[in-house]
Amino acid sequence: MHEPAATLFAVSMGRKMTSVQILAIAIITLMMVAFVWGLFRYDIVAVVAAVALIGALAFGVVPPDAAFSGFSDDIVIIVGSALLVSSAVARTGIMEVAIQRYAPDLAGVRSQLILLVVVVTILSAFVKNIGALAIMIPIAFQFARKSGTSPSVFLMPMAFGSLLGGLMTQIGTSPNIVVSRVREDLTGAPFTMFDFTPVGATLALVGTVFLVFFYWLVPIRTRASVDMHEALDAHYLAEARVVEGSAKDRRSTARASPIF
Repeated sequence: MHEPAATLFAVSMGRKMTSVQILAIAIITLMMVAFVWGLFRYDIVAVVAAVALIGALAFGVVPPDAAFSGFSDDIVIIVGSALLVSSAVARTGIMEVAIQRYAPDLAGVRSQLILLVVVVTILSAFVKNIGALAIMIPIAFQFARKSGTSPSVFLMPMAFGSLLGGLMTQIGTSPNIVVSRVREDLTGAPFTMFDFTPVGATLALVGTVFLVFFYWLVPIRTRASVDMHEALDAHYLAEARVVEGSAKDRRSTARASPIF
């Protein structure tokens, strides 16, 4: 073990945990239990955790100058930037245009799956895996409608492909960024962009081949209700208020309806 790391490990093992450390671990543990339990929505659990942080700040458990210092960390900025880039690419629709132009006739489930998994895996090496999924999920639904199969056939293999693709580069996944930062703190030199590639690319290749040939192991979920496009075709009630002096004031509903 490297000397600074060994020293840090020895110090941490020789000290007793403080009440603040116990409280922090308890909050994280409760969050993990809530996430796994699934009784509450993820965003609600996150908001409750944020409220706990504010409470700790209000009662002086966490000093004001350290409460939000983590947001200035390089890792947070890198991850946030990667998510912004992924969202921007997803909003442009460039991947949908590329697929329609270069692979418009894909109708077989296996060929569609190969394209989706390979593209997601490669994208995940250079953008966040969540962003890569966000870019390709609309295409997966288009393929599912074209081939007449359930979207679940594509979604889980795509999720696995995004995880495998993130292993190939330093910025592909958050743990790679974290261990690169720790290595820099310990040795003075971080991992480079493609230090992870030999092992990561091998794992991604083996995983992709497995997903292509054994995708039938994925549980298929049939649709239990109408999809989003059909739901948007339904009729909804709306309420509008006509202010005094409006051109539609004192008109009947039939005469005022063209405003909508």
